[in-house]
Amino acid sequence: MPVLPPHVVPELWLMAICSPPIVVVFFYFAAIEPWIKPWDETMPTTVPLKPVPEKHNLGAAMARLRHRWGWFVALGALAVLLGIAALVLVVSATIATVYVIAIFIVIAGGSEVAIGLGSATWGRFFLWIAAGLCYIVAGAFALARPLHAAVALTLLLGASLIAAGLFRVSIGLHMASGPRALTIFAGAVTALVGLLVILGWPGNSVVILGTLLGVDLLFTGLTWIGFGLRLRAQTL
Repeated sequence: MPVLPPHVVPELWLMAICSPPIVVVFFYFAAIEPWIKPWDETMPTTVPLKPVPEKHNLGAAMARLRHRWGWFVALGALAVLLGIAALVLVVSATIATVYVIAIFIVIAGGSEVAIGLGSATWGRFFLWIAAGLCYIVAGAFALARPLHAAVALTLLLGASLIAAGLFRVSIGLHMASGPRALTIFAGAVTALVGLLVILGWPGNSVVILGTLLGVDLLFTGLTWIGFGLRLRAQTL
């Protein structure tokens, strides 16, 4: 099992903690903020007796976002750069992925503990508290031993891909019409990828999560760039 150099730990923590807020800020200015001001300006000063249903128009929604096309392109470019960095520094990307997953696990565990403290019965109290503490312990272990956690997550990923692929194949076999062959093919490919992950485990644990993260960021970034350029073309 490779050992994580001590000087790399602060950089990975910075990557894991700062990446989600950057995406949130971009998403706010690109997609949420344009709706706030028009909604405030059109908000009636008095509450109507009967609610007036508003017609949702996709064209109007696209028109509101046309002048924000640059934010989408910038977000896509950032995602592409992060994806390339993840594929180049695949081990660091794997550890950063484990850190992010561990943080969310700890947050989920804290939420379950809070729910348990507000439970009305002792049975639910102990159930929620026990589940929350298990989440917190698992998240803390992943934060303390990211490479060991990557081994467990990679095994879970491979098993999940096999299960999902077999489920899709089963759905395709029971389809009377429609994309039956395509569904079966997609399920077979998913199950095959999961099988390859399992066969390469645990030696591939330090690269699988980082590689998947990099590929996902690349495709996500290209999608946002394409969406932003489409909005720009509509403004011309």
